[in-house]
Amino acid sequence: MHPALNIIIKAARRASQIINRAALDLEHLQITTKRQSDFVTEVDKAAEAAIIDILREAYPEYGILAEESGLTAGQGGGSDYQWIIDPLDGTTNFIHGFPQYAISIALAYRGQVTQAVVYDPLRNEMFTASKGGGAFLNDRRIRVSKCLKLETALIGTGFPYRMYDHIDAYLQIFKELAKKTAGMRRPGAAALDLAYVACGRFDGFWEFGLSPWDMAGGTLLISEAGGLVSDLAGNETYLQSGNLVAGTPKVFAQLLQVIDSHRTPGLAA
Repeated sequence: MHPALNIIIKAARRASQIINRAALDLEHLQITTKRQSDFVTEVDKAAEAAIIDILREAYPEYGILAEESGLTAGQGGGSDYQWIIDPLDGTTNFIHGFPQYAISIALAYRGQVTQAVVYDPLRNEMFTASKGGGAFLNDRRIRVSKCLKLETALIGTGFPYRMYDHIDAYLQIFKELAKKTAGMRRPGAAALDLAYVACGRFDGFWEFGLSPWDMAGGTLLISEAGGLVSDLAGNETYLQSGNLVAGTPKVFAQLLQVIDSHRTPGLAA
């Protein structure tokens, strides 16, 4: 196992202790609204601080992009490495006691994700991946499903909740896919949804308006598990655009075709 991956796992487990302890007393959570339908709690902040402390101690020169604290340079300010952190993906689920949320930590080198962890603290499911080294769930090798057709595929998605500029295009895509697939699911934690594609629980996934920390860990899991990931035009700029399509090779191609047929001129790839 890559040394950096060991450090990420250590950081994820430390954050999970904070999250699991807070989950026992949700009534006393301090909750702040960042913008409509976008919440942050003291747990998000404490978990992120714990993660950063562990990562900084091991690799002080690496930069950080984290959901709550933003972009910070490492010591010296010139490293090509950057941690991408979501301390609690699915905060809205968490504060409602809905059991679907995760910790996502990735390491990128010159913009390419090379190490990744998505950890579900409720189920104690640790998804890990190293570029070129495969993807794993609790040390067991995982692969995307063998699904070949949309009509037999279970597809994950996420409803736009931060911006509604393209809600009409989204609903048209959703409507067509609802008719053409075996089912659509919206659990509410993109990092975990992507991990589910990697291990075959979902056959595909698509969403608009994600942030890099929502996607970075999960996309490497999928790639290393034999799946495909792209933006809405089939390119690799999803971390920049926030728009993502993923799935088994065959399902991915069919998803892209449906989405492209409903893309409006203002909807970036």
